[in-house]
Amino acid sequence: MDAQLDDKALESTLAESLADLVPDEKTVSEDEFVEVVGGALEAVGGTLLFKMCVKNEGEGQHVAAASVGAGGNRQFLLLTLPTGGGSLKVETVSRSSNPVAGIAAAYAGLMDAFKTAA
Repeated sequence: MDAQLDDKALESTLAESLADLVPDEKTVSEDEFVEVVGGALEAVGGTLLFKMCVKNEGEGQHVAAASVGAGGNRQFLLLTLPTGGGSLKVETVSRSSNPVAGIAAAYAGLMDAFKTAA
């Protein structure tokens, strides 16, 4: 199967499962964001790598990077949600244009190195 299709399938599966969890027009706290992301990642066996709040194109945005799978099958995801509410966007790092996307794989590699060294 084409990797591009796998990415799209993973993105849409997560997006569908999250659609009803986040109110459309409500300020979303960091704790609420972590709760929603944590539940979604648990459903697909994913691991939260890091989370942050950033400004992207002038808008406040919660961002979480996660990984799903292991070894050569590991995929990296970026989950974003405007701090002012709206829809949660789920995309694979390989398809994302968000500047934070480039950090996810590098961060995972660093964590892998720390685990090996410990």
